[in-house]
Amino acid sequence: MDRRTREVEYEQMLLSRHGLLAQKGGRRKDGVLERSAYILLSRIRIQGPMSIGELSDAFGLDTSTLNRQTAAAMRSGLVDRIPDPKGGMARKFRITDLGARMLDEEREGLVRSLDQIMDDWSDEDIDAFAAFLRRFNTDIERLGGRPWPRP
Repeated sequence: MDRRTREVEYEQMLLSRHGLLAQKGGRRKDGVLERSAYILLSRIRIQGPMSIGELSDAFGLDTSTLNRQTAAAMRSGLVDRIPDPKGGMARKFRITDLGARMLDEEREGLVRSLDQIMDDWSDEDIDAFAAFLRRFNTDIERLGGRPWPRP
């Protein structure tokens, strides 16, 4: 294994430790979204209402895991179940007003934190970093066969 690849692995490990803390229940007691709820809401927002099967395909997770995550999100009032808007048989999950508000607040807080972290970075450095992250993620998605929609 190349030294550079080992360095990327190590830095990626360190980056992941700075992420949102995953806890059960959709929302932590401090009102912050847990990581799985943040990702679930982000995907539903960009793609629209999704069934358990569609979520399973999108995330590469088994339906029992997604049933637990969506049930927690429903208990927290972040999503609700609706009939398929296109008339299909499966019920779909959509973001509630509370879920949308919590997602927006969480995202804005993360953006503020990133602004503080990169306060002394040049615009060119931020653009390059974003481009490398996008490339890294899209290559992972390509290998896994699960592209993530982007705005």
